[in-house]
Amino acid sequence: MKKWTLGLTLILAILVLAACGKDAGSTTGAAAGSSTAETATVKVAQTTGDVEVPQNPQRVVVFDMGILDTMDQLGIKPVAVPQDNLPPYLKKYAASDYINAGGLKEPDFEKISEAAPDLIIISGRQADSYEEFSKIATTINLSVDTNDYMNSFTQNMNIIGEIFGKQDQIKQALTAINDEIKATQDKVKKADQNALIVLANEGSLSAYGAGSRFGLIHDVLGFKPADPNIEASTHGQSVSPEYVAEKNPDYLFVVDRGSAVGEDSSGKATVENALVKNTNAYKNGHIIYLNPYYWYLSGGGLQSVSEMVKEVGDAVQG
Repeated sequence: MKKWTLGLTLILAILVLAACGKDAGSTTGAAAGSSTAETATVKVAQTTGDVEVPQNPQRVVVFDMGILDTMDQLGIKPVAVPQDNLPPYLKKYAASDYINAGGLKEPDFEKISEAAPDLIIISGRQADSYEEFSKIATTINLSVDTNDYMNSFTQNMNIIGEIFGKQDQIKQALTAINDEIKATQDKVKKADQNALIVLANEGSLSAYGAGSRFGLIHDVLGFKPADPNIEASTHGQSVSPEYVAEKNPDYLFVVDRGSAVGEDSSGKATVENALVKNTNAYKNGHIIYLNPYYWYLSGGGLQSVSEMVKEVGDAVQG
């Protein structure tokens, strides 16, 4: 009887140990799963709702030239860019090391998909294709709000800083830009003159005022508009040389689209006709041909905004 009891006890003990071993194995597996850190994300507000962006993404496709400009200054390399539209100072990204993602308005979605990105950054020129981009990878639109340029620009830069862990560098760069803005504002205020901004394109002129894509000159740097009633639109208000002569600006700032997109430059021939030569701007040497790459292609970047502010500041005589 005692032997039978002892045997039964041993069998029960073995079964209990086996069960414990099985439970221990299950617990270890659960612990391993929970110990695997989840990928950190940054919440980015979009008009379509908040988007969770992976922090420190390794494979980034960039369609906004201002953001590419910023990443370039921060030393962050993309995997793919629209190589058809690169400004000269970002031509390094036309190298074979980078995938050609197409054109600014004609993305090559097949190439973008092949790049296997974990983040795609676009802006206004690609906004209509947001859903198509989002099918490939997490996508954010970092367009600059021209009605609130500096706050929007600053917010975008801080988003980039948070995504890539470059907050200190962003803070330092923004401080330098704000110092440049203050210096230019002081010069503009002292000069106390007005300005007109025009885009020259294939022999025609469009005027831009406050709240426009080039409104930084008025809204941020403080130039009084020669015409406060310019129609606000993406493509500007179509105007004639007679209009420019009638408004008679003290400063005439010109963006030559042809130069920006690799076409023949016709800005000077379009602007400096007999009528415009009667304006104060022409007579006083105040027709300023802005760098079209910064102003037309890559505005909204750390490098471009800094250069845009300096360009206006250098032009002011006062």
